[in-house]
Parts: sequence; C-alpha cells; structure tokens
Amino acid sequence: MFPVAFYIGVLFLTIITYWVYKWKNPRCNGVLPPGSMGWPLLGETLQFFSPYKTYDISPFVKDRMKRHGPIFKTSLVGRPVIVSTDADLNYFIFQQEGKSFQSWYPDTFTEIFGKQNVGSLHGFMYKYLKNMMLNLFGPESLRKMLPDVENASNLNLKRWSSQNTVEIKDSTAEMIFDLTAKKLISYDSEKSSENLRESFVAFIQGLISFPIDIPGTAYHKCLQGRKKAMKMLKTMLQERRDRPKKVQTDFFDYVLKEFQREDTMLTEDIALDLMFVLLFASFETTSLALTLAMKLLVDHPLVLKELTEEHEAIIKRRENPDSGLTWNEYKSMRFTFQFINETVRLANIVPGIFRKALRETKFKGYTIPAGWAVMVCPPAVHLNPARYKDPLDFNPWRWEANLNYGKYRCLQGIDTNDASRNFMAFGGGMRFCVGTDFTKVQMAVFLHSLVTKYKWKSIKGGDILRTPGLQFPNGFHVNISEKDK
Repeated sequence: MFPVAFYIGVLFLTIITYWVYKWKNPRCNGVLPPGSMGWPLLGETLQFFSPYKTYDISPFVKDRMKRHGPIFKTSLVGRPVIVSTDADLNYFIFQQEGKSFQSWYPDTFTEIFGKQNVGSLHGFMYKYLKNMMLNLFGPESLRKMLPDVENASNLNLKRWSSQNTVEIKDSTAEMIFDLTAKKLISYDSEKSSENLRESFVAFIQGLISFPIDIPGTAYHKCLQGRKKAMKMLKTMLQERRDRPKKVQTDFFDYVLKEFQREDTMLTEDIALDLMFVLLFASFETTSLALTLAMKLLVDHPLVLKELTEEHEAIIKRRENPDSGLTWNEYKSMRFTFQFINETVRLANIVPGIFRKALRETKFKGYTIPAGWAVMVCPPAVHLNPARYKDPLDFNPWRWEANLNYGKYRCLQGIDTNDASRNFMAFGGGMRFCVGTDFTKVQMAVFLHSLVTKYKWKSIKGGDILRTPGLQFPNGFHVNISEKDK
C-alpha cells in the first residue's frame, strides 16, 4: 500500500494538470481563433511587454500573425483576449459599439486612469461627457485658441534657439502642458507652489508597464504620480468653489456650472478623472508625436522640403507676412495633415484599442465568447501587394516622392478617411477621440512656426523604444537656430 501522502500528491497533480488543461483550452460554443493562452494566470503578458526598437508592428503581434493569421487568441494580465488585425472584423467591432461590444480596458488601466474615467463609461453617461468635451475642443473653441497656440510656439522656439541644445520631448511636453493646463484649469506653473506636471511625468513613466504595485517599480511610481496629481486637482477645484469667477473662462468654471444644475449627472469623482485624462492626453501624446515628427523630418529631407513649401506658400499669400495664422490658412494645410496623421500613427502610445464582447459573436468562422476582451490593432495586410511579397515584412516609413502631384504617399496606402478600417491613431468607431482636432491644431501650428522660421540639426539621441508604448530612452537633443532672412 502507498502512504496517504502519495495519494494526496497524485490528487494534487491531477487537479493542477486539469486546471492547466482548462486554461490552455477554454470552453467555447464554436471555434476559437488559433493561438496560445500562455502560462496560467500570467498568460503571454511578459512577451506582450517585451521592448523593441522599430516603428514596425510589435513582434508580439507580428510573430503571431505569421503563425496564426490576422485573428488570434492570447491571454494578457489574467484575461482571455482576441487580437484582431483584420480590417473587416475591426470595422464590424466598431459598428457594434454598445450592441455586441463595448469599450473595455484591463483592470490595471482602470486603476491608473480612475474608475470613472471617460474610457470606462458607456451609454448615456459617455455621450454626456463627450458633449462636454466637444464644447471645450469644438471648432469654435479651437478657432479662438489658435492665436494662443501660435504665440506659445513662437515664444518657446525663440527661447530654444538661444540654447546650445534642446531635448525636444521634455521641452514640447512642458510647452503643451502649460498651454493646456492654463486653458483647462487656469493653472500657471510659474505662480503655483507645486509642480503639477512633475506628477504627470511620474505617472507617464509607468503607464505602459508590467502591473506590479511594489515600491520601486514603474507601475508603483505611476500610481503614486496619479495620486499626487489627483490630490492637487481636487484642491484646485475646491479653491475655485470657494472663490468662483464671475465670467466662465475654463473647464473648472464649466464643471462648477454643471454642479449647480438639479438634473446634473456630473459628480466630483467623474469631473476629476475627466480633468486628469484630458491633461494627460493633451500633452503626452502630442509631445511624443512632435518629437517623432522632428526626427523624421531630419531623416527625410524631401518630406521637410514639401512641408516647408506648403507653409511658405501660406505666408506668401498674405497681405502682411507678419500677421498671425488664420483659421482658413490652418484648414488649407493639406500635406501637413497627411504628415500629422502618419506621424501620430507611428507615435501611438497604445498597441491597440480594447473592447469587450457583450454577447457571443461569430465572424469568419471564429467565435468570440461573451466576456472576452478584444484588442483591435491597425491592419498590416493592406500594404501594396505589388511592392511587398510578405505584407508583414515592411518598414512603415517608406515614403515615395511624387513631386508631380505635390505630395508624398506612404507606400502602405492607408486611407485616413476610413478610420474604422485602417487608421486608428485617434481611436475608432463612436469613440473616435474628441481631442483629435486639438492635437492637429497644436501640431500644425507648431510645425508652421518651426519650418518657416527655424532650422535644426540632431545633436544626440533620437533612438526609439517601444514597451509597447513609444519612448525616447536617451531623448532627442537638437540645436535650433533661426533661418537667414
């Protein structure tokens, strides 16, 4: 006879084996997409966060596309996930917003951005907050903001040109944060006793990191940065409550006005989470895109030439060359917008757009079970097949000069008018980012001032790293000088 410990060991081993089998072979009323669920609980999270140094599709997605096709299953941070790089499925998911799918982010994202953040809200509450933000970032507001954006660009570029070197990422982030914080909450860094931006920098450094909340980890620093920033925002909101302004001038005023309505749905927690997200999104994503734009313009002189010619033509058409940008001039920047779209696509800080299946869904022979997460990634298969035998073997920034038509075409042939299928830098479907136009205004105006008045050269840095969010680990240091008149 075997000892009791032997039978306990066999039973324990059987349970573990069964559990591992169930993890690797989840139940499904149909056929799951191919793929691996990785290790129990951990899944393939480590591979997902592995850093890489190209603009290309992440190795995590690229390798699995080669093995399994454009739709595959995996597990990330303890959740089963379907990853889609299929243009048709992506479009279907965005069209089914609120019906078969809804916006979803991992629990770690919710902890970072707040349980009441706009990305985690649905239905009427989401539309309510979206309308609030459209009042802030709508065409009329942006039209009025244009002179302030141009003034900030000119002042900062003038100051940077007097320095030997400028680190572009931090410098543009500071410029954009100061402008946005002033417009949103009338925050002035020079007059404040506390540095609000420092809390956001600590937050950002651990935003796309492995979610372990232990002192010393990037994720822990991220949570601490958020906690400090939220405390400051709450204090500032209370101060405004105690001393309200007579004339509505910023987002705080709008929030206080909403609080006074009897039928308001706005709570303090929702308002603070919204302010936090707006401040983060407005400066971090835009400063990354501007840094990448300047690097790419150094690396691609023909693109710089075309961009410069477009902006110099704007000045030549003016009666007074020294007058500021007009809204009509801004709207005429056709090549600039094409350049911004492609730059923002490459500078995107998130690897995909997350949704959750509300009900079981069948598509192209596969089943997406209810409750599973879906990560929607930009398709790679719409590359020009005449130029690439393998659509996965490409460099996303291969420009083709076409001077006869006065423009450049990225060889992928992305149709930016069909964002729900191919272009996702600003989100997709009903949740297309309401700050898109604000980002474009800031980038276009900055580029206008830069290419018409200044020249720059790379001094050091400029290397990129994705984890999977875009980073410049050694910065991008440049020398900026005024052009000869």
